[in-house]
Amino acid sequence: MNPVYHQAKFINSAPQLSDAPKDEGLEVAFAGRSNAGKSSAINTLTRQKALARISKTPGRTQLLNFFEIEAGKCFVDLPGYGYAKVPISVKKQWHKMMEDYLINRKALCGIVLVMDIRHPLTEFDWQMIEWCGSSSIPLHILLTKMDKINYGAAKNTLLKVERELENVTFPLSLQLFSAVKKKGINDIHQILDGWFKQ
Repeated sequence: MNPVYHQAKFINSAPQLSDAPKDEGLEVAFAGRSNAGKSSAINTLTRQKALARISKTPGRTQLLNFFEIEAGKCFVDLPGYGYAKVPISVKKQWHKMMEDYLINRKALCGIVLVMDIRHPLTEFDWQMIEWCGSSSIPLHILLTKMDKINYGAAKNTLLKVERELENVTFPLSLQLFSAVKKKGINDIHQILDGWFKQ
């Protein structure tokens, strides 16, 4: 486990890309459906209970949230897509903000796509996968909440998702993960270490 992640600190929340920190260094963005466990994953990876805000209400991440891991290396928590109970106009605003970030952010070096293992590969997940393919951005998929089902079922889901993604031609990896049981932390740290060494 790389202890550098435990020094992570919150930098700022940006309602639009122009409010983000300088576009330099390397950034890994965390994307995923509302309530998939993005904030819990970030907190688990950094060994901090409240670095990223966790809410019982899906869709609370409404801004681009930047966390510095060390100088020149950041995590970015993107707004959760999917079922947040907000007006259509607000959803469009989030979509535009995410699109701006994904298309224009030069520091972006990889995306961690967080999926609830009980509901993998939603329409939104496929959109993100296709976007990564068209932009040649490395993608790592976290199948979270594996503690909610037994290990055999979790392994079967992993194999099923692998099969559905076997024709993907850009850099992609996936794994099981549980924030509650602290499972899979070393695996994703290895991926992040590789991306941050670019």
